[in-house]
This record gives sequence, structure tokens and C-alpha cells, in this order.
Amino acid sequence: LAEAGRKVDRASGGAISRVLKRGDFSGKAAETFPIVGLRRGPAERILLVGLGPKAGFGRKPYRRAVYAATQWLAKTGAANAVSWLAADGVPGIEPYYAARQAVESVNNALYRIPDRKTAKKPPVPKLTHVGLVVADADAANAERGVKDGRGISAGSALMKDLANLPANVCTPRYLADAAKTLAKEHKAVRVQVLEEPEIRRLGMGSFLSVTRGSEEPPRLIVFEYSGGRKGEAPVALVGKGITFDTGGISLKQPSGMDEMKFDMSGAASVFGSIKALATIAAPINVVGIVPTCENMPSGRATKPGDIVTSMAGKTIEVLNTDAEGRLILCDGITYSRRFKPRAVVDIATLTGACVVALGAHYCGLFSPDEKLAESLSAAGERADDRAWRLPVAEEYSELLKSNFADMANVAGREAGAITAACFLWKFTDGLKWAHLDIAGSAYLTGTHKGSTGRPVPLLVDWLLHGA
Repeated sequence: LAEAGRKVDRASGGAISRVLKRGDFSGKAAETFPIVGLRRGPAERILLVGLGPKAGFGRKPYRRAVYAATQWLAKTGAANAVSWLAADGVPGIEPYYAARQAVESVNNALYRIPDRKTAKKPPVPKLTHVGLVVADADAANAERGVKDGRGISAGSALMKDLANLPANVCTPRYLADAAKTLAKEHKAVRVQVLEEPEIRRLGMGSFLSVTRGSEEPPRLIVFEYSGGRKGEAPVALVGKGITFDTGGISLKQPSGMDEMKFDMSGAASVFGSIKALATIAAPINVVGIVPTCENMPSGRATKPGDIVTSMAGKTIEVLNTDAEGRLILCDGITYSRRFKPRAVVDIATLTGACVVALGAHYCGLFSPDEKLAESLSAAGERADDRAWRLPVAEEYSELLKSNFADMANVAGREAGAITAACFLWKFTDGLKWAHLDIAGSAYLTGTHKGSTGRPVPLLVDWLLHGA
């Protein structure tokens, strides 16, 4: 037992020691063991949570332990709990992050997908209050961590709720209504929703080429979060909002196509980040831009070989209609210029190639700006929502040449995530820009299918501490 465990053991009359002597609990990472029927001490029961080997204890075992404890508590009638897991400190984590990550882990464990099942729902957990024991000297930083953790949890939950909805519910119009609701909930948030005639007047031919085959009308959603000084240049977040992606005429394989409802995860992360900042009352100005539509096949759909004109005036030969995310993002990036942003970050489930390269653990990070790339990468490490930098370079941009237009929307099979980023790079002259490819990290597949809420923690940490 660490010192915190010894204190609880003494307060409970040696109840923990007796369990350990019997060999009922090994202490392996995320193992739980309840001690009930206590006659001494401040609690009715104690939940032992394993932290694994002492030499390996740090950020990940700590988060796992808090998550496992909350899952156990959620199945009981416990309404109040106090965590001693960080009372002695967590190696390699500042008190601010230890508290913040505890809040995020608790809320992640309690999150329930807004499903449409007709069977009787499991009971709502009775857990309403969780306390954190910290050293007196760490209390102020821990309080900040709790405050920011609540905001990030609220933002992650909103992202998950939107992304987990079926595509026949979460349409571009639904997202537009959700944006208006978010603005009503927070005075610091303003929203403007542009419909197809206004989008057409802006010259967003690239964006509109993606929505041609759909009966659902597109929307351009523009958030303005004003938490910083008046007149201070904002940061712009541009999120891919394809509410369902069939691939268009370049139709996808049927297997796994249902997961294409998650293709608006970039947009959902913008919603979540704005929600988090407003909940925290973060002192920063942020613009969120969400071009949203469906990519469907029909007699009106854009065909491979068609040439479209972007808002920036660049012509694009659409060789593959399943490379549609970049076609809406390039116009979103161009639109962001009217706000004179000091940095622009676009977020998208952009390429299967990024999933092949990095799997589900890291998102792809692309930027020609060293400082911006470093600050985003550092935020990902602090938030435990990591990004891995991949190159953007002229050698890859050359692969996007077209005989008939300024550029093609795809290159060959090689380096698909990189050439996709380089396509967007062509629209960022004069901008401090980065691209996050979250195709592998934004949602889980298989039996655990659902949104992860990433990269809201990375983005919000960066906006709070690095942007």
C-alpha cells in the first residue's frame, strides 16, 4: 500500500490489510475488489483498485484505474465516492492534469450512447458526486483541472452524441439546429447557418460538387466563440461534416459502410470544442467552420473526371468522388480567411491510408509550420490524445498534377494520407495551418463501435495552453 492506502486502512480498522493477507486482491492494473460491511471509518464500503507495478505507474494506469472504479460504482447504489488514487501524486503528471484526467475518465465511464433500442434501458447510475483527495499544496491546480475537465467532458459527450446518431437523424439540417441550440445555451457563442443559395453565391463549387447527388440540402455552419479580448485574432477550426459517405459514384464496398455515419466526426469535434470552451469560459476567441452535406450517388451526382471550381478560384479535376472530404474542407479553409485567423486547424476523418499508417492510437498531424506542429503534438501528449506528425512536402504535391485542371483531388495509392494533406496545403498560402486526420482515432469499430470523443481533449488543451 502507498501512504494514501495506509491512511484509509487505519481509518477502517485494518480492513484493507485483512483482504491483502487473505490474498483476495493482487493489485494488477484496473483490478477492482469491494470491501463491504465496514464497521469503522468514514465510508460504508471501500473499493480497492489496482495500479499495477509501482515502477510502471503513471498516466495510463491511473486513467485505467479511475475508469474501472467508475464502471464498478455505476453498477451499484453508491451516490457518492471519494478517490484516493492520486492522493500521493501520479508520477509524470502535474496535479492539474491528474485532476482533469480523473474528471474525464469518470465521465467517459458514465457515458451512454443515445441508442434507439426499444428494450428496457439499464438503470441510470446513481453516482452523482465524486471527490478527489489531493495534497493541500496542489488544491488550487487540482480545482483548475476539475473545472477544465468538466468542460472537456461536456464537449466530448456532445461530439459522441452527434457522431453516434444514425445518418437518417443527424443530417446537415440536424447539425444546423444543434448549432443553434448550442448558441442558445452559451452567451459567448454566436452561430450563423448558410444555406445552399448563399453557399453558391460564395463560389464554393468544390463543396457543392460533393452534395450534388443528395436530396439533403447542404449547410455551412459558422460558430464564433468570443472569450478573449475584443478584436483579438481568433483561431479557426474547420471540421469535415459529411453526415454520410457512400463514396458517391466511386461507391464504397458494402462492408463497414454503416460506419460512414462517423464521417462527420471532424465537424462534431468542432461542436465539442466550442461547447468545452464555453463551459470553461476560456479566455480565447475561436471560429468554428463546418461545411456539412451527404455524399450520395444519383443521376445528378458529380462524376469521375468532372472539373469543379473552388471558392479560392482553383480548378479541381475530381478523379475519385470518394475523396470528397478535401473538396469541402478546401472551401471551408478559404472561408476562414475572412476572420483573419492567427491559426487554422482542419479536422477530418479524411483517409483510410491514415488508419493503415497509424491505427487507432494516434491521429495524423500535418503542418509545414514547426511551432504549430510542435504545440499541437505537445497538447496531444498532455491530453493523452496523441498525434503523430507526417510530412507535407512539394514532392508529394507534385503527384496531384492534372492535365485538365489546376490539380486533381487524388494521387496514386502511395502516401494517401500525405497527398490528401498536400491537397489542402495548396489552399493555405499565407495561413498558419495544420491538418488532423482522425480517421483511425475518432471512433471504434467492432463490438465497441462508437465515437471516442477525440480529438476534443487535444484541441481544447491546445487552445487553453498552446494556441
